[in-house]
Amino acid sequence: MHLNFRFLPTKRNVSCWKLDRGIKKSLKKLIERRRSNCGNKMQGNGAKDLLGLLMEASNDISVNDIIEECKSFFFAGKQTTSNLLTWTAVLLAMHPQWQVQAREEVLRVCGLRDIPNKDDFIKLKTLSMILNESLRLYPPTVATIRRTKVDAELGGYMIPHGTELLIPILAVHHDKAIWGNDANEFNPARFSGGVARAAKHPIGFIPFGLGVRTCIGQNLAILQAKLALSIILQRFSFKLAPTYQHAPTVLMLLYPQYGAPIIFQPLSQI
Repeated sequence: MHLNFRFLPTKRNVSCWKLDRGIKKSLKKLIERRRSNCGNKMQGNGAKDLLGLLMEASNDISVNDIIEECKSFFFAGKQTTSNLLTWTAVLLAMHPQWQVQAREEVLRVCGLRDIPNKDDFIKLKTLSMILNESLRLYPPTVATIRRTKVDAELGGYMIPHGTELLIPILAVHHDKAIWGNDANEFNPARFSGGVARAAKHPIGFIPFGLGVRTCIGQNLAILQAKLALSIILQRFSFKLAPTYQHAPTVLMLLYPQYGAPIIFQPLSQI
C-alpha cells in the first residue's frame, strides 16, 4: 500500500492547510470589498488589474475559481520571476559589456521616465535577447512533465498510453547538439534573429514549456522582468560582490545556493 502523506494530518500539513484557509479567506474579503465598491455592475467599471479582469468575467467563473486563479498567479509567478531577475542581474554583473549595451538601449528608448510604458518594451531588443539567454542558461523551472494520451513512439521506444514523461528543460537548454559548442556560455547574440532561429531545433527553447499546457503567465513574467530591469538600468550600475560564489542549485526551482550579493552604484555618482 502506498500512502500519500499530503493527506495525512501531520504537523506540517496542518500548518499548510491553516495557511491555505487564511489565504482563501483574505482573498474572499478582498473580492467582496471590490464588489461593494464597484456595485453590482462590474462590466467595464472594475480596476484593470488581474482581480478586476477576473471579476468582470465572474458570470463564467465562480468566486472559488477566482480565488484559485489569484493564488496560482501569485505563488507560481512570484518566485519564478524573482529567480529570472536574480540570474539576469548576476549575468549582467558578470558580463559588463552586455550591461552597458542594455543600459544604452533602455536610455535611448525610455529616456529617464520614472516608469517605461508598454510601447517601450517592444523596442527593447537587446534586453529581450538578454532575458532569453538568462532563461536558457538558468530556467527557473528545470523540468516539466507530460503524460501520453495514446501509445506513441519516441526515439525508437514505444511509450504506452498514460505514461508520464519528464522533460529536462535545463538539460535541453545546455545540449550542444541543439545550441552549439558555446551552449554553456552566456551569449545573448544567439537570439538576435529571434527565438525560432536561436537553436538548431525549432523547439529547443522551452523555459515556459510548450503546447496547450505552456505557462499561462509567461507574457506577464517577461513584462515584469523588462519593467524591473529597465528601471534598474536607468538608475544603477552593478557588479558582483567579492563574496559571491557561483553555485546554481535546485530546490524545486533553480537558485543561487549562496545567494546573489550584488553591489549597486547610482549612475549619478559615477
